[in-house]
Order: sequence, then structure tokens, then C-alpha cells
Amino acid sequence: MPDGDNSKLRQDLEKAGVEYLLPSYVDMHGISKAKMVPISHFNDMMGGSEMFTGAALEGVPQEVNDEEIAAHPDPASCIVQPWQPNVAWFASNLWSEGQPFEPCSRNILSRVKAQAAELGFGLNLGVEAEFFVFTEDDDGAYVPMSIKHHLAKPAYDVSRLLDNLPWMTELVGAMNGLGWDVYSFDHEDGIGQFEIDFAYADVMTMSDRFVFFRLMANEIARQHGGFASFMPKPFPDYAGSGAHFNMSLYDLETGRNLFAAEDDPRSCGLSQLGYQFLAGVLRHLSPLTAVVAPTVNSYKRLILKGSNSGFTWAPIFKCYGDNNRTNTLRIPKGGGRVELRAADSACNPYLGSALVLAAGLEGIREGLDPGDPHTENMYLKSESELEQLGVSMLPRTLGEALEEFAQSELAQSVFGPEMYDAWLTYKHQEWMSYLNHVSDWEKERYLQFF
Repeated sequence: MPDGDNSKLRQDLEKAGVEYLLPSYVDMHGISKAKMVPISHFNDMMGGSEMFTGAALEGVPQEVNDEEIAAHPDPASCIVQPWQPNVAWFASNLWSEGQPFEPCSRNILSRVKAQAAELGFGLNLGVEAEFFVFTEDDDGAYVPMSIKHHLAKPAYDVSRLLDNLPWMTELVGAMNGLGWDVYSFDHEDGIGQFEIDFAYADVMTMSDRFVFFRLMANEIARQHGGFASFMPKPFPDYAGSGAHFNMSLYDLETGRNLFAAEDDPRSCGLSQLGYQFLAGVLRHLSPLTAVVAPTVNSYKRLILKGSNSGFTWAPIFKCYGDNNRTNTLRIPKGGGRVELRAADSACNPYLGSALVLAAGLEGIREGLDPGDPHTENMYLKSESELEQLGVSMLPRTLGEALEEFAQSELAQSVFGPEMYDAWLTYKHQEWMSYLNHVSDWEKERYLQFF
């Protein structure tokens, strides 16, 4: 849709049979929130007519007596919902008291995008979407949609992929109908786990799409008797669901990929600017992890082993390398981009990408160098070998990651004081709730142990 031509947008929506509009924004978890607006009130909605009580939501730091927040839809983000085509969804920025609401996730990303633009840069982002699809059996247990015999190593299994093709065809068709250009999808390492890879886009567009993707995948799966789960690690004996960030800066005037390099002495195919960006991200990996792996469950994915297939393929070390999946930061084959493998499917993409971009920009401003890439299997390194290499581990728990986040001046600067305090307070409460919970494992081990 043409930017700024809202009358044309309304006409096109009415012609397409749209009856209702969703001016959507996200809470701190990246979950879509909105009111339903009849299309007869399109103009009012585009002007920010829809007000919300921020105190009713998680991660919207307001008191009940504060002025409401208002959703200001981005017309360029408009999506007619493929599974429900009488409804159109809009990504929105929040305003309050006549100005942008500082703690809004989309506003936070907008601010960091503006910092990049001052340097002449834009960020392209691709997100590898991994998720499980389950149904509930008669006993209330969550089981895969496919009833075929479970394999110890189900990754890339054709039979299970074909068995899930009815709902997968609908989801992929919807994505392609929206112009997202799906170029592959497969059955992953977990039973009932899938990955869909689609074209990269500007960081704001991709963040909008990932929020909408989680909504759409769940709705389409439910129409087929199941549901999509973006829990990072549903099972202890299968790999978890990542949402790897694939990143490259581009020149705002020409669109040229600034990370591409034909002559790289490190043989990874990355430009000097790309290495500086990577070094900034590497410097801030620990506080970053708290945001891109934001749940208690996230850290049960970030382990060396624990899968029936052997290694979990998840990152655990603060290091980078070439086309080598044992590094947290990877330069995929062909170069020209950097992949952050710690990000998982539960992250708020606006907050995660904002902090990653800010870290990368710091690396560029300071001319940081990440050192030589690790091309060997880092999983096989002993503690002493890692120490000699100067390689430490990512935070092992959400609690450890929050300690790093709490001490990060970069995180405070990016989030702003209100969101920084609200996010950290909520996550500390989440961590304490987990610590106070008595699990089945504890009961089975200790109830009659002594």
C-alpha cells in the first residue's frame, strides 16, 4: 500500500471485503494486543482513536490513574488476515499525552533505527522460525499432530513432513500470499517441530512479521485441530526452538549490503564493518541473551547435550566463527551476514533486535575487532582449552542473564528508564516464582528419599 495514502488503503480494504480492523501493538512478551474496530471508523483509528489502559498489560509501565496509551497504526504494515479475510491487522506505535510512548517496544526499535540512520545504515533481518505443533489427546497430554512412529533422529524426515502437509500448506500459502517468499520448510529435530525460512526484510518489517507469524501459525494450526507452540524447549530429550537472527547492514541510499566482502583475510566473507558490528554484539552477548532468550525455559535449550540426537545444536559459548554452528555468532556460508543463534522463538523481536542493533553500532563506532574466528568444534573443547582461548559461557539461567542485563548501561540506554525498570522487575518476579516452585522432579527424587 502507498505510504500516506490512507484513503486508497481504505478503499482497497473495503474492496477486499474487510469489515474489521486490528490496531495491534505488543506487550513486553511480543504478544499482539488490540481492539477490534469496524472499518467505518477507519479514519479515526488511523488517527489514534483507540485508547488502552496500560496498567492492565504486562510490561506497559503505567498506573491506573495515568492517561491511556493510544495505538497509532503504521499503514505500511497492513495485513489482511489470510485465515480470516474480513479482518485487517496493523502494527502500531503507542502514544501517550500527545507524544510517542517511550516504553513501547516498537518505539524502542524505532529509536535505535534512527541512530543507525544517522550513520547511513539500515538493518536487514531474517528470522528462522522454529516451533512445535501439538494436539491434545484424550488424557489431556500434548502430542504431535502426526501419529507416525517416533524416530530417535527425526530431523529432515520426509514422511513426517508429508503427514503435516495439510496445515503446513495452508500456512506456507498464507505467507507467500502476503509476499513473504518462503524458500524452504522442514521437520526439525523434535517430534512435531518445524522450521519455516522466508525472505529477510528491514528490521521493523521483519519484527512486525514475526509477531504476526506467531499469531497466524497458531490460528491456522487450530483450524486443523492443533496449536502452535513457541515455547523454546517443550521436551528435555529433544532440541528446542530457536529464532536465529540473520543480520546485515545496508546502505540507506543504495541498498547495498555493507557486510558483503569478496576479499576477507579471515576467509568468512565478511567486511570490516561486519566484523566491527559482530564485535559489538559479542561484547554484549550476556545482557543480550536475557532479551533474545527471555524465559526460564529458554535456558533449557541453551545446553550442550540433552537431545536424543546427541548435541542440541544450541549455542553455549560467547564466541564467533565461520559456517560453524557451535558458535553463538556464526557467519553462514557465503558470508555477507551475521547469525545470532541464541535468539529463541519466545523473544520480543522489537526489543531483541533493538538491543542487538545498538550493540553492533557500538562496535562500529569504537572500531572493535572480534579476533580470529573459531572454525573448530567448540562443543569438544575442555574447560582448560576454552580458558586458554578466552572463551566463556553464555548465562546458564535466566537469573544469571538478568544479573548481566541489570548491569548493562547499553540495555538501560536502549530500553529507556521506564521499560528497563518494568522489564527487569517483571523478569525478576518470573525468576523468583520459578525458584519457589516445587517440581515433579523434586517430588520424585526427594519425597521418600530420606
